Amino acid sequence: MEFRWKRRGGVSQRDFVSAEEVAQRAGVSRSAVSRAFTPGASVSEATRQKVLQAAEELGYQVNHLARGLMRNESGIVCLIVSEVATPYRSALLRELTQQLQIVGKVAMLVNTDRSDGSVDRALQQAIRYRADASIILSGLPDKSITQLCLRSGQRLVLINRDDDQPGPLRINLDDHEAAGRVVTAFVRAGCTKLAFANSEAGTPSLMAREAGFIAAAKAHGLDVVVERYGWTGYEAGRVVAQRLLTRSERPDAVFCATDLLACGLMDAARHQFSLSIPDQLCVVGFDDIEQASWSSYDLTTFAQPVAAIARQAVTWLGESPSSDRLEGHSVRLHAELAWRGSVRGG
Repeated sequence: MEFRWKRRGGVSQRDFVSAEEVAQRAGVSRSAVSRAFTPGASVSEATRQKVLQAAEELGYQVNHLARGLMRNESGIVCLIVSEVATPYRSALLRELTQQLQIVGKVAMLVNTDRSDGSVDRALQQAIRYRADASIILSGLPDKSITQLCLRSGQRLVLINRDDDQPGPLRINLDDHEAAGRVVTAFVRAGCTKLAFANSEAGTPSLMAREAGFIAAAKAHGLDVVVERYGWTGYEAGRVVAQRLLTRSERPDAVFCATDLLACGLMDAARHQFSLSIPDQLCVVGFDDIEQASWSSYDLTTFAQPVAAIARQAVTWLGESPSSDRLEGHSVRLHAELAWRGSVRGG
């Protein structure tokens, strides 16, 4: 049903347009109205047109929430996300919401940046709205959130997380493989003093890139200096650059866990230490945010396959409840390397 505003006693009040009113206007039964709005239902074309015309005249819209709840589903998908403002996260949110809208789902956002009880309260509210599923977009929210979603009977998609429990679909990137390619690029550029720039977030994807880079460097007989600082953003990159570039033995190549870290590091290297990139310092990032392609950075980086991530998540959520795929499984996607000018010989 839809609502219209009426004035009663000088006060505006909502008055819902019911399917019964549509039936009366069209001169058909209440069940005919329901069938007219149900894809594949048995109803003559003449009756359907009468119902649609009456609905348009009255401003009626089908109450999909009420209809869905009768089938024990609401069409609501909860997106649980931290660091909403970062370019990569906003790109993933944009792709997910577009894909969900295409299949007729409604997205509800829960921001988990705060560490107080507001996150739990927001998620409990989403559950009270009978959200059918949740998608956790990063490794930062506590694992208790995952358990709460599963206990509420939701389907669950985990992106870039390592929660090892039955049921959810887990979507991750091959971070170890990507890190190995960075080491190869640095070695081919003649770099011998390697460093890894990370934050202190400690998410599975960030730590996998760090571990993969160290392991690949070791295979080449090279050591890696690791620096971690603060939140995974631009300012953390500047601080890490100051720590790395004031060492007695300065690195000649840095793999940054994200592009935002890389941008902060590159600006500090150029403007505070007067280093030339890539002549004196090679840099690689991860995410391929829009800023990475700007001429001021021209950053070699790995492109997050956000369209593929969203497609995998939404397709799985649309599987029939009887599908074997809903028992949960893991998907590992490939991140393409975008070669630009921050590595010699790239």
